[in-house]
Amino acid sequence: MNYRIISFAFFWIAIGLWAQEFPPIINFSKEIYQGGNQNWMISSAESDFIYVANNKGLLEFDGSKWRNYPAPNQSIIRSVQVIKNRIYVGCYREFGFWEANKYGKLNYHSLSAKVQSQIKSDEQFWNIIENGEWVLFQSLNQLFLYHTQTGQIERILTDETISKVYKVGNRIFYQVFGKGLFEILKGKSLLVSEENLFKESKVVGIFEGANGFQIHFQYEGFYELKNGRLTPKPTSLPALNLYTSLRLSNGNYALGTVSNGLYITDHQYQTLYHIQQSEGLSNNTILSLFEDENHNLWLGLDNGVDCINLDATILSYDDNNGILGTVYASILFENKLYVGTNQGLFVKAYGKPDDFQLVENTKGQVWSLFAFDGTLFCGHDLGAFTVKNSTAQPIFKGNGTWKFVETEKENLLLTGNYEGLSVLELKNGNWAFRNRVEGFDISSRFFELIGQYVYVNHEYKGIMRFKLDDDLKKASALKIYNYPKKGNNSSIAKFNQTIFYGSEEGIFQLDLNSQKFIRNKSLSEIYQNGNFVSGKLVAEDENMLWVFGKENINRIESLALGKEFKINSIPIDYVYSGALSSFENISKLEKDRYFIGNSNGYVILNSNKIEKSDNHLYIREIVSASEGQKSRDLKLTGEEILENQEKNLIIYFTVPQFNKMNKVEYSYLLSDGNSKDWSKWNIQAFAEFNNLSWGEYVFQVKARVGDVELDEIKEFRFLIKKPWYISNLALLVYLIIFVLLGWLINRIYQKYYEKQNQKLIKENQRKLEINDLESQKEIMKLKNEQLVSDVENKNKELASSTMNIINKNEILTNIKKHLENIQTDSKELKKVIKLIDENINEEDNWNMFVETFNNADKDFLKKIKELHPSLTPNDLKLCAYLRLNLSSKEVASLLNISTRSVEVKRYRLRKKMNLEHEAGLVEYILQI
Repeated sequence: MNYRIISFAFFWIAIGLWAQEFPPIINFSKEIYQGGNQNWMISSAESDFIYVANNKGLLEFDGSKWRNYPAPNQSIIRSVQVIKNRIYVGCYREFGFWEANKYGKLNYHSLSAKVQSQIKSDEQFWNIIENGEWVLFQSLNQLFLYHTQTGQIERILTDETISKVYKVGNRIFYQVFGKGLFEILKGKSLLVSEENLFKESKVVGIFEGANGFQIHFQYEGFYELKNGRLTPKPTSLPALNLYTSLRLSNGNYALGTVSNGLYITDHQYQTLYHIQQSEGLSNNTILSLFEDENHNLWLGLDNGVDCINLDATILSYDDNNGILGTVYASILFENKLYVGTNQGLFVKAYGKPDDFQLVENTKGQVWSLFAFDGTLFCGHDLGAFTVKNSTAQPIFKGNGTWKFVETEKENLLLTGNYEGLSVLELKNGNWAFRNRVEGFDISSRFFELIGQYVYVNHEYKGIMRFKLDDDLKKASALKIYNYPKKGNNSSIAKFNQTIFYGSEEGIFQLDLNSQKFIRNKSLSEIYQNGNFVSGKLVAEDENMLWVFGKENINRIESLALGKEFKINSIPIDYVYSGALSSFENISKLEKDRYFIGNSNGYVILNSNKIEKSDNHLYIREIVSASEGQKSRDLKLTGEEILENQEKNLIIYFTVPQFNKMNKVEYSYLLSDGNSKDWSKWNIQAFAEFNNLSWGEYVFQVKARVGDVELDEIKEFRFLIKKPWYISNLALLVYLIIFVLLGWLINRIYQKYYEKQNQKLIKENQRKLEINDLESQKEIMKLKNEQLVSDVENKNKELASSTMNIINKNEILTNIKKHLENIQTDSKELKKVIKLIDENINEEDNWNMFVETFNNADKDFLKKIKELHPSLTPNDLKLCAYLRLNLSSKEVASLLNISTRSVEVKRYRLRKKMNLEHEAGLVEYILQI
């Protein structure tokens, strides 16, 4: 639950009461902000970002990350002032402004370039002041005034050194050594005072006062200027060497010294507190002071930057000298603050800057402090004591005392000891030991009393319950609870009219009717997510219970007749993290103010100052990168379109929150239309994504400060293009290729089918031709067969004719021979012989043979004549007869010559044909 902040006046009164207790300090070394040692001026923007003029450039701090922007001429930046969306700076011979671009980075714009000829050779600009529409840049020699609307630059030149310019209300003052204090009025210098201090001493601050102006000098202290005259102001401060001063929003003053750290005074210059390096500052030389909108005081140091949370919920006292030791108990009693530690019991006047004093007789371990009926009791390692002012008197010794509990019996108290319980009794105005409780001797550090029943928690034995007799002397009916389980760092406390038990298992509540412990679900959530460090429970009263967690302290209030609870979580984990676990302690000082002890002192908690701060979430920087290529910044607003290779993304975000005790956590979601799971809360102020696939994305981030979640959610939309091979153009190309390929395939199929058709046609034609050829072949075969038959017939006719001729000749020859043998000379016989000779005439036989031979083998004679042109007709006759494979005798008959003559002819024929000896004449003729 959050509360409204009380007034600053109350806070600073509290500061005065607790002079040794300081607000939290955050230190930033040069290693953290990555700049130079010295920090000359500080300012903040509407976004709450902090800007620092540093030796090595302009520092920007957004609450999560420092960035350094070097000066354009690489010189020391001496001044900075944020006015609207511009960060004006001054440095060596240069002044201008930075402005954020669409990527969240700052771009520089020079103003001094217009008047560079008027700037001296070694001039530096030490201060920047806003005055209406004018911005004033001050060096030690002159002033330049820049009009933000027209861009006009005017110049005010002086002959003497200007130490510093001051804005008081709507008036501008500056000091000139040797002359006095001047005011700029309508662009001209007007002398205000010629007091010697203004001529001889350096002014570090001028502020409005009730009756005039408050003037702060470097060495001479504080004065009031009225009607041109200076009047010193009384102060409790020692002589100081001031370098800078600032009036805070609550009217107090912050004073930065050269070597003595920081002083905070009230408006009457009375010391509220003094913070040096020993109290937590990074450095004792303070060069600049600045208060932001959340009342944090920023210190630009000679070596570092510090932030003091003036409006923090807590103030801390660090026992750096080891005087107190570890604090185990505290109580405000009779306007004195008593603190029990492992060194003893200490006391100091409440609300005064006094040192703690050791209470006499209490040296050693103090466990508890308890106020009852006007008496202060101290539970000690040595026993039990009553305390009066700065002295303690023992009630009993020898048995260490943990705790005191009021009983229903008048003038009787119950104490928990190292060995069981004891009873104290008030007699004759003094408290004394009465008796030990018999029947129970277990160490009773945590015990509570409800009626006659005592509930004891022991870390190693668990929760026990027993009954006291009416006289508080004996214990009976001991019961040991098996549930909840025993646990280290566990405890019990009486709250809301019953017993509560805290352990790592959760927080349990005793049901008085069933006498059973029941786990309280809502209260147990305090220990979830690793927040458990101790089960220590501290009851403030019947309606208030404190529960300690790792990251916060929780105040539980009883509501709705004790059946519901309100949990207020206070994030101050770093303060008491050094406390011994299960020995955490807290006590009420006054309304809403609490004392919390730890191992190095204590803190003061103002629970009424807890509220929901006006924090804002920003996306600061977006960087995309692809493998093997340089990264590039992306726009912070609008939708970005990334190339497909830009698959890696880093997104930086922040909440500019500078309270040391408040932890800022972030949760983010990268949605691509499917994912709906937010990341776990984490302090990491960036999100990194790698190997993202193409598509549309929405990045969302939310934040919480402490346990308070901010209402706003920031988002960044981006699109990663498809790979080139599935881009719209590629798809169009693919479509064209597909259409062309389809057309080509169709054409190929058409060609193929046409070719196949042509092939089929040709095949059919070929088959037809083959069939035709076969038919023709068949016809030719038939013709050839017929021709062969005709040739054979003709050959038969030729052979028959030839044989007939031969036979005829043979017969006629034989007849002739017989007739010649007839010894007669008859004419008739001669006539017959003549007739026979005529019938066996060779020429006639040949002519008849040729006619028949040509019918059978008409080309033979032509071919052989072509082969052998020298052959005579008689040779051709012989060839023809040999073609018919006739023997020499048969040839002789046809030629009407002797067989011997035929052989001679054959021999001659071989020679004409030039046949080899081995070649047969007949075989050769048959082959032609």
